[in-house]
Amino acid sequence: MSFVNYFPGRGTLLERTFNEGTATGEAKGVLSVLKVRGIPVPDHIREQITSCLDPVRVSGWLDRAETVERAEDLFTDTPEAPETA
Repeated sequence: MSFVNYFPGRGTLLERTFNEGTATGEAKGVLSVLKVRGIPVPDHIREQITSCLDPVRVSGWLDRAETVERAEDLFTDTPEAPETA
């Protein structure tokens, strides 16, 4: 008997679970980088980071966490960022 796995790209439970786990781990990484750099993270930003289940988006935040001045700056150039006039 063999196990057939239609992962990746099929939207299977296995793929969704893997992606959620990846996003969760990287979200912890984002928060850790900000903490080590001494950047305060308001509760609403922490919630936005930890509730995101898109590993690609969270990975981008992790990259940006190394250089941002404020936690809010993680979201510039992302759809969640509020428009500035």
